[in-house]
Amino acid sequence: TNPYEVLGSDGFEAPVSTTVDPFRNQTPKISGVYEWVKIVVCVPIALVRLVLFVLCVLIGYVATKCALCGWKDKDNPNPMPRWRCRVMYVTRLCGRAILFSFGYHWIKRKGKPAPREIAPILVSNHVSYIDPIFFFYESCPTIVTSDSHDSMPVVGVIIRAMQVIYVNRFSYQSRKQTVHEIKRKASTNTYPRVLLFPEGTTTNGKQLISFQLGAFIPGYPIQPVVIRYPHVHFDQSWGHVSLAALMFRMFMQFHNFMEVEYLPVISPSQNHKESPARFAE
Repeated sequence: TNPYEVLGSDGFEAPVSTTVDPFRNQTPKISGVYEWVKIVVCVPIALVRLVLFVLCVLIGYVATKCALCGWKDKDNPNPMPRWRCRVMYVTRLCGRAILFSFGYHWIKRKGKPAPREIAPILVSNHVSYIDPIFFFYESCPTIVTSDSHDSMPVVGVIIRAMQVIYVNRFSYQSRKQTVHEIKRKASTNTYPRVLLFPEGTTTNGKQLISFQLGAFIPGYPIQPVVIRYPHVHFDQSWGHVSLAALMFRMFMQFHNFMEVEYLPVISPSQNHKESPARFAE
């Protein structure tokens, strides 16, 4: 029997759910003969890559320590002197070599980054731990990061050299101070441009999730950036996968694809300045 017959309907079928989990890695486990054969073939390549990775981390760490020698990097109201920034360029080159060791032999770019004077703030989607390494090499921007990252071995030193803005996400006062620091550093050309990942976490790149408003409250022009990782057998997103497993899979690929697209600058209207939420939309 058809309960909708009186309405002239042949029946009713519930539509298939279109919900997409933005945090799910599509290839959490190694599967398929091709992937296993590739892993076996890539073992000697991976060993060379591992040596290159460790070597670049050590060189970058030493260069960063030299750049920070005698410099109060935390809570310093002044930008890093130019000669120290030049020393940091060695670490940036090491960052590009690290990307190479992970299989990113070339990176496809679309569009161009706008001058800092036009767009002092960049916002980007966040898919993998590779994203900040790329931006560090590309422009060494000031980023907003959790204060817990400061204690990380090796990485914490490099993060401090980027003149980062620390935030305690569980403290209202800290979040309020973070917005003030974003506005202060974005307002002067003596600092690098500010980079924020407004989603606040990594996703698989299938969808955008709601934005945090820190990048939009100051009311400065913003250049959005889209990062994509085209793939067939290996999803490079950091979702429901351990860091060690992700690094292992990257070392075992012949080549990993990455695309970075710089979108047109968005300047806030008067209404957007009054409503950061509308600007974020």
